[in-house]
Amino acid sequence: MSSRPLKHLADRTLLHDLSAIVSDDRTTTVRMLEHIAEVGARKLYAPAGYPSMYKYCVHELHMSDDVAYKRVKAAYAGRHFPAIYAALADGRLHLTAVYLLAPHLNRDNAEGLLAAATHKTSAEIRLLIAERFPKPDLPTLLRAIAAPTAGDTLAARPVVPSIVLNPAHSMVPLDSKPAVPSDLADSPKVMVPVSSQVSPHTIVAPSSPGRFMLQLTLSQVTHDLLCEARALLGHTVPSGDVEAVLQRALRELVEGLRKQKCAEVARPRPQQGSSINRYIPAEVKRAVMKRDGGQCTFVSDTGRRCEERSRVEFDHVVPVARGGQSTTDNLRLRCRVHNQYEAECTFGPEFMRGKREQGRCRAN
Repeated sequence: MSSRPLKHLADRTLLHDLSAIVSDDRTTTVRMLEHIAEVGARKLYAPAGYPSMYKYCVHELHMSDDVAYKRVKAAYAGRHFPAIYAALADGRLHLTAVYLLAPHLNRDNAEGLLAAATHKTSAEIRLLIAERFPKPDLPTLLRAIAAPTAGDTLAARPVVPSIVLNPAHSMVPLDSKPAVPSDLADSPKVMVPVSSQVSPHTIVAPSSPGRFMLQLTLSQVTHDLLCEARALLGHTVPSGDVEAVLQRALRELVEGLRKQKCAEVARPRPQQGSSINRYIPAEVKRAVMKRDGGQCTFVSDTGRRCEERSRVEFDHVVPVARGGQSTTDNLRLRCRVHNQYEAECTFGPEFMRGKREQGRCRAN
């Protein structure tokens, strides 16, 4: 579509047209948000091969990460609080305002908070939130930093002193732009699928390979454990380098979790006979994880495989309820969304909804 030359327009006409275009854009945006919310509520992203509405917007609708995140979050917030849609349509609120306010909205404060934020800039809304919802601790942040210069080795770097000080006084907050979430349909904490109620507290924005900045506020327990680990590793890590300590701790943690969740061991035993119940032998878990590459195996009608690797689960191709066994051939990896989707396709949405309700009742 070629644009019309605007030089011939009078100033008043140009301003009037711009105002009309912005008004139309707000109306269109609200309609888009309503559609996003409905598609998300129906989980129509699942049969298309995506584990979340967020990823559907990024990869199917080709939105940028930030645009998709804000719009999905605003859509879900508007579904819970319809006044948001009206405020967006007439310009009393902008999308960033909704994004900032969404984690703090509830039935009791929504009306007053939305009114207080009317026609405020992003900076003013941040001040409003800080006044009404003060948070003394800084969020955990990851930010890429410049590549190391010559001689900047792990052992040569100085000990980071901030871990033995009060982080509130020794660290300066970085840009608080949110991380790219993987799912806006669940309720995450850090770098996990997020929902309309949750704001992420971790940022990953790599700009040079292999280098990141970590900033976080530690609890007293974590602070003491870190200091003790540095002391105990005095011979192995004489520099006391925090990165080396964390790397070693995380490596041992990950190895333990792989052993627990994926049955990874140094000397795996050969696969034995099949199981006839829900128990999955360790050798079968290892074989399935290796075969499926640790990734959800759901493939849409168009041939797109789900890319989710977080919170994948072992799913029986032939359900146990129908005689399926826990063998390598009868197991596959599925993310939570596509595991539930497959179950609904097999047993029906109402049946699975009843099962989930029973599970919640037992948990309570």
